[in-house]
Amino acid sequence: MIGIMSKPDRSAVVQFKPRHSDLEKTIRSVALDSKNVRWRAQGYETHCESRMEWRDITDRMMFEVLRTGYIKGDIEPGRKPGEWKVKMVKQMKGTREIGVVTVVINCQRLFVKTVEWEDL
Repeated sequence: MIGIMSKPDRSAVVQFKPRHSDLEKTIRSVALDSKNVRWRAQGYETHCESRMEWRDITDRMMFEVLRTGYIKGDIEPGRKPGEWKVKMVKQMKGTREIGVVTVVINCQRLFVKTVEWEDL
């Protein structure tokens, strides 16, 4: 019908990748409040939790990487619009580099997929 618009198809929208420096600032800012970061779930163990336990990486270490680390590698689009997947990395004092693979959701929340030692 003339004059009636349907909802736009957002799956065809191409997002421009943010700059590394801009996304690092966003991640650091969002991670300051742990309520904005999801890595645990009630009722079951997440992949991130099992890897943290298996690799002996604590949540304190994970937050230090998110709050003070840098992006290593490419910024990839997430599954949904407004999502970006990155790996934040930091050399921990007296130990190796830790990588935290996280999804930035609408520049407001973080979902941590996994944590890993970078030299393995």
